[in-house]
This record gives sequence, C-alpha cells and structure tokens, in this order.
Amino acid sequence: MALAQVSSLATKPSLVEWVNRKGRKLSFLIMDAPKAHNLPIYLKECKKHNVVRMVRVCEKTYPADEVERAGIAMSEMEYDDGMAPPPEIIRSWLDVVDATFRSGGPSANDSMHAGGGGGGAGEGGTPTVAVHCVAGLGRAPVLVAIALIENGMESSEAVEYIRARRRGAINRKQLSYLEQYQRIRHKGGSLETERIWTVV
Repeated sequence: MALAQVSSLATKPSLVEWVNRKGRKLSFLIMDAPKAHNLPIYLKECKKHNVVRMVRVCEKTYPADEVERAGIAMSEMEYDDGMAPPPEIIRSWLDVVDATFRSGGPSANDSMHAGGGGGGAGEGGTPTVAVHCVAGLGRAPVLVAIALIENGMESSEAVEYIRARRRGAINRKQLSYLEQYQRIRHKGGSLETERIWTVV
C-alpha cells in the first residue's frame, strides 16, 4: 500500500493531561500500535501534541529508527499482554516520566530509557510521552495510570480519568492490579525510597 493512500487513523490517539497538587504537568498520548505503512500519520499526530518520546510496550510493528529520525526518542518496554508490568518495566517507565516532566523533555544524550536512541524536546509547550500497545486499551493505559498514581492521583480516579479519554481502556484484571498498586517513588509529588512490588 502506498503511503499516499493512508490519510487517517482508524483509532484516534487519546491525550491524557493532568497537573498534580505540586504543579507538575503530565501529558501522555495513548495510541494503538502504528504499522510501517501508517507510521507517518502517527508521527504527524505526535508532533501535533509535542511528543518527545514514544514508548512501545508490545511487539515491533514498525522500525524504531523512523521514529528517531522524526526527532522523537524511542523506548522499548515490551511486556506480556494481560499481565501486570514487571518491576524492571515500572522502573524504566517511571525513569522516563520523571526525566520528561522534571526537565521538560529528554536530551539528545539521554540514554536512561530501555532501548533506543535519544531525541529532542519538541517545539515548545508541555512535552508529551506517547505510549502504545497493540490496541491502546490495556498495557499502555496501565502505564499511564501508574504515572498518575505516582504523582498523587488515587488509583480509582486514575482509571476513571483515563477511561473518560480512552473508551474501553483497562480491563477488570488490570483494574484489580491498579487498585492494589502502591506508590514506589512519589508521595505527594516528592521522591521517596523506591519499593517495587508485584501482584502474584
């Protein structure tokens, strides 16, 4: 299929923005997985929302170097569909969130993410982290919920907040996981001793 024939996305990306009590603004773009043939449309949508990093949490469906050539840093954080994110994924994800929203975006020399190269901080405004799984309804929204919880939102509120912006997001099993999730880094917006736990 020629790129010129692809002009729109079947599922529109969902912007999730929130400012915590400390004034820290978080901005995420939850998407389904781009494919090689429609990646340019996703990248255009990312630029529109000042995306500085794309996090892929599913199998590869497009070349990461195309994303990086567009000036967006790429992180690989794949984990099994329907499962809770493992501790190392949570750490990597929170590293990305902290680096992006503490400093205004990743630098060209940023290497703290899991896999992939660096990227620019975008064209002004609040930086955004794009995150996607296959359909953009499970793994990606779970990570966004974790970021919101870590920054002061209650778990039930985080789920409702995301679902209001991304219809069908977060299934019952994922909801149960998030209801039991405890902050590992932030209490009231400040850094605390890291505690990683998992649900068995």
